[in-house]
Amino acid sequence: MSLDLRANLKQWLESGEIRLQPLSLPQRELWENSPVAPGDIGNHICAFIEVRGNITQADCEAALKLVVERQEVLRLSFLPGKEQPFQMIRRTGTVVLDYRELPADQAHGEALEAVMREIFTRPFDMLRGPLYRVEMLQRGPGDLVLVFAIHHAIADGWTLGVFVQELAAAYLQNKLPGGGSLPPVEMSYTAWAAAERASWQAAELETRAAFWRKHLAEIPRLWERPADENARAGKLTYWASSLSPEATRNIRALAKTTGATLFNTLLAAFQVTLAQWTGKTDIVVGSPVANRTKQAAKETMGYFAGVVPLRGQVDLTQTFATAVKRVQDASMDCFAEAMPFAELAKALGVKAEAGHNPIYDVRFALQNHPIPDITLPSLSFKLRMRSTGTARFDLACEVTEDGDELEVVWLYRPSLFTPEDTQELNRRYQRVLANVSLSPHTPLADLLA
Repeated sequence: MSLDLRANLKQWLESGEIRLQPLSLPQRELWENSPVAPGDIGNHICAFIEVRGNITQADCEAALKLVVERQEVLRLSFLPGKEQPFQMIRRTGTVVLDYRELPADQAHGEALEAVMREIFTRPFDMLRGPLYRVEMLQRGPGDLVLVFAIHHAIADGWTLGVFVQELAAAYLQNKLPGGGSLPPVEMSYTAWAAAERASWQAAELETRAAFWRKHLAEIPRLWERPADENARAGKLTYWASSLSPEATRNIRALAKTTGATLFNTLLAAFQVTLAQWTGKTDIVVGSPVANRTKQAAKETMGYFAGVVPLRGQVDLTQTFATAVKRVQDASMDCFAEAMPFAELAKALGVKAEAGHNPIYDVRFALQNHPIPDITLPSLSFKLRMRSTGTARFDLACEVTEDGDELEVVWLYRPSLFTPEDTQELNRRYQRVLANVSLSPHTPLADLLA
């Protein structure tokens, strides 16, 4: 840190322009147990918003300015400390909004994905901030894409939906006669973080740690790693696919028939797919939990989410109906014993290494938190996710409910998997889902033959 910056920080602290707070428990996990450096681009959360209607750059900038004023994390960066950094919150924020017109050959498909990928992967300055960016890509009259990238240290998947709702509400307030004032954000992120730190007592942590020591004893790894671990750390590629409306209806009907949640139905099929693909039957995946039990927290942007390890034994002699019941029972037990990941890793005596999660290799998520499609007078917003900052895994499967379809986004390390590997895994997953939807009472081995 330069002498000039030190002097500025001292002045800002004295004037109240900035204030310092300890890390939240999820942020602590990011610093202590991530296999990549916190500033790595693999920790970026990436999404885009398809906007139909006429919104100018000035309109968007004015709306974004109001959101930055309302949502504390958009004014937050990190000051290095002796052992851990501090959250550094600025009283006044910065609007980060760029604009460009896209030529026709970059406006759709893989060409558009490549443009967005470049925006997603620009590094953030963890000290100076801001730790988000928005870019308007104009594809034609009344047709644009808002690309949104934000660092995982200040956001999670739920945050994306909050951001879209806030942006739309701010636009309405600024543009419409009698738009009124938005209600204040009831809970700041740092207030939640302080309450969360205070809520965990040592006795409860130890009780939960005992459950996890037993549940995660002798956990296996699903594949071999390259000798050069550092070469692969943080480098993730994403690929998106979707399930047809018919396939989605069949899966939802299957969940209803078996009495399982949609999440556990998709998870059970994913574990079966991994077992078929790897030849292993003891499957451990990490799955996020929202940690937004209070209504006020549901309207606040920030990194609230935790991750729960889910372990399953795949028995191909069983039917899927039996398998999904076992998965659901195990998931309920695990979510009931959820604890901060930093404390879990400490209790298990494990620590992340470069490119290597200390407990599991794979993430599975059903993103069923509010992902709004917003329609305003002469304007509509549709949010699409691309990455939820999963640099701490080798492979991730993230399913999002998108109306009458399920979108499946795969994230993978190119040093371990090729695009063809991922597409084959996706084909197998969709085939397993199709087969078990039609024949839930047939032994899995027969369905996979």
